[in-house]
Amino acid sequence: MTIALDFAFSLEVTVGAPLELGETPAGRRRIIPITGGRVAGPKLGGRILPGGADWQTIRADGTAELEARYTLAADDGAAIAVVHRALRHGPPEIVRKLVAGEAVDPGAYYFRGTPAFETAAPAHLWLTRTVFVTRGARYPDKVSIEVYAVL
Repeated sequence: MTIALDFAFSLEVTVGAPLELGETPAGRRRIIPITGGRVAGPKLGGRILPGGADWQTIRADGTAELEARYTLAADDGAAIAVVHRALRHGPPEIVRKLVAGEAVDPGAYYFRGTPAFETAAPAHLWLTRTVFVTRGARYPDKVSIEVYAVL
């Protein structure tokens, strides 16, 4: 048996300035507000509603543990809740630039995740019954995410 991936859609998530909580016993804590964005692809289209946030912990080894929670509004009006957990890491100089909000080549670091979706809309229940993996790229004012269904 083989596992395959099927491109489902992409997310362009716009973000605001991070709120720095500082160094805690668990690591450096940051909260990045999600201000909006777009959803586009063969399986889903719509927009990202403002009001979510990405809660980050930067570990001592430089790895960022990310947990973003936000809401999508599908083109048909359905509301879809998202919880996206991811890991991002790379060489120390690249990580410093990312945390500082500088532009970095997405090929210079690792950024992968696993989103989960929740909705009551019958047309989108397939999202709640499918495992997804993502590949992301962080830019100064947005995050680009490719979402793949695991077949």
